[in-house]
Amino acid sequence: MSLLAQTYPEHLAELQNRTQEALQRESIDGLVIHSGQSKRLFLDDNNYPFKVNPQFKAWLPVLDNPNCWLIVNGIDKPKLVFYRPKDFWHKVPDEPNDFWAEHFDIILLTQANAVEKHLPFDKQKYAYIGEYIEVAKALGFELVNPDRVMHYLHYQRAYKTDYEMLCMREANRIAVDGHRAAKLAFEQGLSEFDINLAYLCAVRQGDNQVPYNNIVALNENASILHYTELATNPPTNFNSFLIDAGASFNGYAADITRTYCQQDNLFSELIKAMDNITTTLANELKPNVPYAKIHESAHDKIAQLLTDFNIVNLDAAGILEQGIVSTFFPHGIGHFLGLQVHDVAGHVSDDRGTPNPAPAAHPFLRTTRIIESKQVFTIEPGLYFIDSLLNDLKSTQQSQFVNWNIVDQLRPYGGIRIEDNIIVHRDKNENMTRDLNLK
Repeated sequence: MSLLAQTYPEHLAELQNRTQEALQRESIDGLVIHSGQSKRLFLDDNNYPFKVNPQFKAWLPVLDNPNCWLIVNGIDKPKLVFYRPKDFWHKVPDEPNDFWAEHFDIILLTQANAVEKHLPFDKQKYAYIGEYIEVAKALGFELVNPDRVMHYLHYQRAYKTDYEMLCMREANRIAVDGHRAAKLAFEQGLSEFDINLAYLCAVRQGDNQVPYNNIVALNENASILHYTELATNPPTNFNSFLIDAGASFNGYAADITRTYCQQDNLFSELIKAMDNITTTLANELKPNVPYAKIHESAHDKIAQLLTDFNIVNLDAAGILEQGIVSTFFPHGIGHFLGLQVHDVAGHVSDDRGTPNPAPAAHPFLRTTRIIESKQVFTIEPGLYFIDSLLNDLKSTQQSQFVNWNIVDQLRPYGGIRIEDNIIVHRDKNENMTRDLNLK
């Protein structure tokens, strides 16, 4: 029996326990979780790529099949209505027979609009969980995505079961294979488009299977935080390469970033310094520490880097006091990772959804929770040379502290980001990315 099969029953038991608590809070009998539906393109007869409801794939790794339904009450064996139409235009999914199938009462559904007879007759005490509100209303559900249920389930998603951690380790392993292939493609002088193809080929996943659009950026494009253009022609000069790309396994995501430079120069030294910052910050993840403290520590370290490399003519304390770091590091230090790349419930303080927003000084921080064991985070410090932000800085009094000649020397390299995926345990941290020896 595989480790996945061994750990899955405990995972399912944990979801059952969470469901019981969520149902008690709402005083209802059960949840009906919809995998989702295909969406038709406007004025077209083709569909958008299907993305499964995360609350559905938390229970089982059925990721590519719309019109499926789960009926759960936290006690009885979950019921799965599995869509298996008669269709000669598209591939029909096989009947479920994987390691998880024995844990569900499975009903095969041949017509999507015939599902009602398989759902609870009295829907007053059941909640619909999904995005298709009009479908829920048509089926007779009055309770749709109730807050008390959603807040509790989302909050608990931060605590990963052994099964989930196995899935995330495998997602990291797959993604690391892609990163190695992409680095080789960069060294061979390929275009962004071709580097991305090399990555996808290595992970054996298509654009719609990886958990987010890959960021494959050469030279100054690395200064665009969410760059996804993928130029088809290689540049004249290969100054730098930033790749932010992940992989999926059983619905769980990896999210890894690396930056490379082929020359030995100031920028390559900055990459080494940022790499050290990433590993140091990853080691600072500890139970009972607010995640915002890790972000503040990142600002401290990047301020020190700015002075060490003579980019700013102030000591680290002065750089922080002048608020200069945000120009060069404008995003948060990381986020929860799991069924979604930016996993849910990062900005709450309890399982009732009490808001705990990002601090005003750091508005882009995605997580403000207290760090606890069995949580999974990304750590992704960066240093960028973004024209719009630099222009804003140049128009302020703080401009006098910046060595603009060094900044201009670094602009063609775009920027640096180094990102690892870390599981926090009670007495140690597990850096899934570094454990795979990704340089």
